[in-house]
Amino acid sequence: MSSNSTMPAQNLMSLAVLILNWNRAEDTIHCVHSVQKWLPPGDSIWIIDNNSVAEDRARLQQILSDKVNFIFSDTNLGFAGGNNLGLQAVLTSGYEAVLLLNNDAIVEGTAVFKLLSLLQNNPHLGMVGPELWDGSQLLSAGGGDIGLALNTHLQKPLAASEVRPVVYVPGTCILIRTTVLQQIGVLDEAYFFGGEVADLCARAQQAGYQTAVLGGTRAQHHVERSAGQRHQLHIYYVLRNRFLYVQKFHTPQRLKLFVYWSLTGGRIWLEAVIQRNWPRARAAALAVWDGWNGRFGGQNTRVTRGQLP
Repeated sequence: MSSNSTMPAQNLMSLAVLILNWNRAEDTIHCVHSVQKWLPPGDSIWIIDNNSVAEDRARLQQILSDKVNFIFSDTNLGFAGGNNLGLQAVLTSGYEAVLLLNNDAIVEGTAVFKLLSLLQNNPHLGMVGPELWDGSQLLSAGGGDIGLALNTHLQKPLAASEVRPVVYVPGTCILIRTTVLQQIGVLDEAYFFGGEVADLCARAQQAGYQTAVLGGTRAQHHVERSAGQRHQLHIYYVLRNRFLYVQKFHTPQRLKLFVYWSLTGGRIWLEAVIQRNWPRARAAALAVWDGWNGRFGGQNTRVTRGQLP
């Protein structure tokens, strides 16, 4: 697989950058400003606001109104549903590639151009991403099968220009060929948050495409701002969505893996009870219950008893 990145930016695939916002206007503004430094003329930035508070929306419009395309949702549709609003708009606008970028992540143009060149020169490649770093710490160089393990991030660095096929590319920063989306569809909104990009990569592979991470390209992701926030919801969705992924992609092992994830949830619940962390215990118990009973989609209010963070 070729990773030649000498092609000038103006000859690369046309690109739309999607950034999802939920009550994090300052992060989003910083992210947009970083993208503007390298985005070629004719390419575009789309901000999808997931029903943020009025002050947050107003701040975005005040600073970015003449710089981006806005899509405002009247409800919080989660990572999957929110990004799908942008993906559907992009698919009708003729772009050849779309970059999903977390608003607390920063990626340099040199990295994006290398990823675009790789995608353009390898038609069998459907999705590609950079290594994810937090400062000097490698967070992820691709992911393994989320149906089989809780922590699936590969943490072995790649050599420069090495192309590593992976089970999934983390959704923090993933470049997608739009013709693949036209073939396999967009994100599965049943996940709501967590697992939907792994699902998308799995469907791309079923359709004959590869998914990969490119060495020598990096995105910086400030995990202390995203991993710690809404911790109760994070536990719930990460655990519950394992059941959905198993149901879709590990059907022959479904019962065995349902038991495995139930035991995993039981361990998380017990640790939380010992620590008297009742919100975490509730999240783990509900995740297992809902996983067995097929209760998917957004469950924020139910999990938090209406006390949204």
